[in-house]
Amino acid sequence: MADENRERLLKEEDYYYYENCPGCKMEQYNQLHRGFPFRQLLMISFIVLITALPISSFFPFLYFMVRDFNIAENVEDIGFYAGFIGASFMVGRALTSVFWGIVADRYGRKPVILFGIFIVFTFNTLFGLSLNYWMAIITRFLLGSLNGILGPIKAYASESVNEEYQAIAMSSISTTWGIALIVGPAIGGFLAQPVEKFPGIFSSEGLFGRFPYFLPCLFTSLLALITGIISLWLPESLHMHDKNVPSHSISYEALEDQPGDCNGNEPTLTTESKELPSKPSLFRNWELMSAIIVYCVFSLHDMAYVEIFSLWTVSSRTLGGLSFTSGDVGEVLAITGFSLLVFQSALYPYVERIFGPIMVSRVCGILSIPLLAMYPFLSVFSGAVLHIVVTLASVLKNLLSVSIITGLFIIQNRAVDQHQRGAANGIAMTGMSIFKAIGPAAGGALLSWSQKRLDAAFLPGPHMLFFILNVIEVIAVVMTFKPFLVPRQN
Repeated sequence: MADENRERLLKEEDYYYYENCPGCKMEQYNQLHRGFPFRQLLMISFIVLITALPISSFFPFLYFMVRDFNIAENVEDIGFYAGFIGASFMVGRALTSVFWGIVADRYGRKPVILFGIFIVFTFNTLFGLSLNYWMAIITRFLLGSLNGILGPIKAYASESVNEEYQAIAMSSISTTWGIALIVGPAIGGFLAQPVEKFPGIFSSEGLFGRFPYFLPCLFTSLLALITGIISLWLPESLHMHDKNVPSHSISYEALEDQPGDCNGNEPTLTTESKELPSKPSLFRNWELMSAIIVYCVFSLHDMAYVEIFSLWTVSSRTLGGLSFTSGDVGEVLAITGFSLLVFQSALYPYVERIFGPIMVSRVCGILSIPLLAMYPFLSVFSGAVLHIVVTLASVLKNLLSVSIITGLFIIQNRAVDQHQRGAANGIAMTGMSIFKAIGPAAGGALLSWSQKRLDAAFLPGPHMLFFILNVIEVIAVVMTFKPFLVPRQN
């Protein structure tokens, strides 16, 4: 009888969803439109892009910004102070990520996303207008604490597409995030200090002469404004069932699970079948918590690497750096971003389908170790050869890093049911933000320390810097093995 009912429902194209539930409406839309979800993935990518760009676009000019604030007594101390500006954003996000996750689970993903976009537009603009070191730290802190997009958008990505496209949806997040972490510095490198780079267009007495780092921030804020306007039409994905109103219907699985009576009558719908499942403690869900811990350790490594790479490449060769300009760094990272786009959109979903997210993350982590060990030796090159070698190393390192993070995104979202995904991603964002807050501060301090020990007998200068990064990577790789990391068995 259940098979006959299912056949009838399919023929009538009635999927028995709650009539006034936005989550049910989205599922119904996905059932009726089984094609590739271009529209959903495009919107998700735009939202992630404007969330990630403020995190990364200031790295190429951060060194020069701190220098212009005149807070560092010595050149070697600039990296130390720069690290705290980078960390302030993550400290703010660590304090509020769980709160925004809970809000997203209760009131919907869309309100949190729209509010976060408004915060990006406001405080990223103010950061570009910073008059001193402390204004820069405060605006970055508020930008991190009031912007709760990243957790809800990961939940939204897994809910807004059919199951066969979930890997691609999660990949689109990490891909866009990786691209933003690469293209962002390109934007910052090209647009910072426009008076010096484009004297025929920008006047030294104008707005961009007084605020030489405002243009890249303004560019990102305008992107956020456009994305916010488009997001007004973003459909909600959270299920909001009104238990006091009879539902339009229920799912076929619920119908199939209802027992018939002893006379062979058709199954009836009970009140229990309409209720939302209870919420077990997320902290007792080891599949989730182990994935979050591994994710946090990899995030610490990645954030420290991004901070160190941008500061190390622009440092003088006398301090162990490569003497790049902000424009040089921008070129390298722009090429890296394009490579990420091609790989993650074309190859990663197939690789993940064959090997699984854990194996992909583990192998990519292992391959990152010898690659990082070679970084200090890049200074033996010069000219065009140096640019080519640095670009190739950056492309490969970031492909590996984004593949790791994508796999862990998938594991986390598969570890919980939909009604807990917002809170689960909020916990992940809190832990990740704490570790990412440590990353820039520790990275800047390590760079400053390494530049003071260029003549050390053991791992001099940048050798010690990248050795410490590799130690963190090794710890994270070991944690991907059982019994620590255990995927959910469905």
